[in-house]
Amino acid sequence: MANYTPNIINCRNCNAAVTSNFCCDCGRPAHIKRIDGHYIVHEIQHVLHFEKGIFYTIKELLLKPGPSIHAFITTDRSKLVKPVLFIVVTSLIYTTIDHLFHIEQGYVNYSVPKNSPSWLMYDWIQSHYGYVNIIMGIFIALWLKLFYKAHGFNLFEILILLCFVMGIGMLIFSVFAVIEGSTGYHTMGISGMLGLSYCTWAIGHFFDKKRAGSYFKAFGAYILGMFTFSISVLALGLLIDFITA
Repeated sequence: MANYTPNIINCRNCNAAVTSNFCCDCGRPAHIKRIDGHYIVHEIQHVLHFEKGIFYTIKELLLKPGPSIHAFITTDRSKLVKPVLFIVVTSLIYTTIDHLFHIEQGYVNYSVPKNSPSWLMYDWIQSHYGYVNIIMGIFIALWLKLFYKAHGFNLFEILILLCFVMGIGMLIFSVFAVIEGSTGYHTMGISGMLGLSYCTWAIGHFFDKKRAGSYFKAFGAYILGMFTFSISVLALGLLIDFITA
C-alpha cells in the first residue's frame, strides 16, 4: 500500500507547517473563504446578533444602564455588544436618517462670516452630529473623570460608559428624526431634552444610583463637556481664520 503524505502548507501568519484546517501554532485558518453574498449576510447578522445582540443591549441600557455597564467594565463582557461598535452603529443610523429627511437639527447656533473656516467647521458639525457626538464624548469624559474621581474609574473606562450611554442618545434622536421627517412636526427639540435626561440618569445610575448628587454631577459634567467642546471648536476656527486671513 502506498504511503499517504498529507498536503503541507505554510501558515500565512506565522509560517508554521499546517496539515489541517487550522494552524496548530497560532490558530489561524489554513484557507480563507472568498468574500461573497453569503459572507456579507453573515457579517450583517454578526453585528445584529453579536453575543446577545444589539436589541438585547438596547433593552438592558434602557432598563438598567448602571448595573449593565458596570458589569461589562468589571466582570462580564459577554452580554452586551462591544461599546465602540455600538456607538459607531447608532451614530451611523442617526446620520443616515438625518441625511435622508434633511432635518435642520439646530443643535449648534453660530454667527460667523459665511464660508470662513469657522463657518465651515460649524456647518460640518451641524451636518454630522452623529459622528461629532463621539468626539464630544472625550470632553464629557474628562469632566466625569474629575467629578467622579473618588470612584476610581480611569478615563478609558469612562469612555466605554459614554459609548453605551451616548449610543442610546443617538437612537433617541433617530426616533424623533423619523417622526419629524415623516410628519413635519418639529420634534427634535423634544429629543434633545430626552437625550440629555437619559444620559444624566444613566451616568448617575452607573456611579451611584442612590444619591441625588450623583445625577447632578452627571448633568453638570455633560453640560460642561458640551460647552468646552463648543469653545474648543470656536477657538480652533478662530485660530484658522487668523492664520489664513
